[in-house]
Amino acid sequence: MNTLTIINARILDPETGLDTHGHIRIENGIITGIGDFEPVGDVIDAEGLCAAPGLIDMRVSTGEPGTEHRETIASAADAAAAGGVTTIVVTPDTSPVIDDMSLVNFIQTKGEDTHINVHVSGALTKGLDGKTMTEIGLMSEAGALMFSNGALPVSDSLTMRRLLSYGARFNALIASRPKDAALGKNACAHESDFSARLGLPGEPAISERIMIERDIALAELTGGRLLVDMISSEEGLAAVRRAKSRDLDISASVSINHLSLNELDIGDYRTFAKLQPPLREEADRQALLGGVNDGTIDVIVSAHDPRTAGQKRLPFAEAASGAVGLELLLSAGLSQVADGHLDLMKFLACLTINPANLLDLPSGRISEGAPGDIVLFDLNMPWICDSDMLVSNSNNTPFDDRRLTGRTVTTIVGGRVAFELA
Repeated sequence: MNTLTIINARILDPETGLDTHGHIRIENGIITGIGDFEPVGDVIDAEGLCAAPGLIDMRVSTGEPGTEHRETIASAADAAAAGGVTTIVVTPDTSPVIDDMSLVNFIQTKGEDTHINVHVSGALTKGLDGKTMTEIGLMSEAGALMFSNGALPVSDSLTMRRLLSYGARFNALIASRPKDAALGKNACAHESDFSARLGLPGEPAISERIMIERDIALAELTGGRLLVDMISSEEGLAAVRRAKSRDLDISASVSINHLSLNELDIGDYRTFAKLQPPLREEADRQALLGGVNDGTIDVIVSAHDPRTAGQKRLPFAEAASGAVGLELLLSAGLSQVADGHLDLMKFLACLTINPANLLDLPSGRISEGAPGDIVLFDLNMPWICDSDMLVSNSNNTPFDDRRLTGRTVTTIVGGRVAFELA
């Protein structure tokens, strides 16, 4: 029997609100004891550390298959473990696109060779063309946990209606990137006085709100499960809040970047802070933090999107959007907790039990019978992000040289240590 006991930890379980000091026993990959008891098996002394459920990241882009130089499944798994992430959901925007059963199986098989849990988000449309529906039912049977169109919106309303209606038959979670393609055409920043001064074409926040309102109406019409994917604006948040007040099956995610950064972080055309959706105004960031704290936002994602130096070191309008985030997801959020902007339990819930419930996973909680996926972190450890030291194949992060508070010390997956901070 493989037995591991974590002793002297501050145990945090967002599902129950448990916040206590004690031990956690994991036997054969399953949590079998929480409290005060005699340690058995291998022992990890977590004195001074917090023990929380392993993080679940619902939005991880990799380069495999097709562009493995950006990121492989294996390197993404290593980066995830270094950030306390024990479960990832790979987005379908690979080459070829994950739009049939064989590619779902391919990613799952690759994931079995890693030391974390790897799941798949199937494509909503063939080749992400936004028009031709995929076989959601067959991919769901093959193991796809959710469905999205990657970073691209489904602009055709009839197609979106059919996707939500078809997905409802399988209780499939349909993630939609809320962006009006026409209003966002050729945009590379948020539309504001700041982007105008820089001479950058901007995408207005109303672009997001328009698509959120449309998708909510279609979800109400069809009874489909809708995830508003990576909300970025105060206007979009208000639309989600109104929908939730009507008790619709609507959930929303936000990237850690949009909780931590604003449009000023693109500075003097700093392409490592060029993201999609674009970083918006400080008022939007503050509203999104409030949305996490009041429960309007259900999920926080890393939006991990590795890009090579060649894709980033270009004029701002020509540079690729995206940033790596698996290793920084927890620390960036804990920094907001340290600054008093995020409630610790609300933050952790958006990384653990909330995504677990949306994806129907048994993880995301610390309770007897749950998988032994645990992250041990130092809530108060100060450190400076050095992009050259990141585990990911790529190191494009707007957090480079940024001072952070809180860091992953040990990551445990199925009762086995997957990462230890050197």
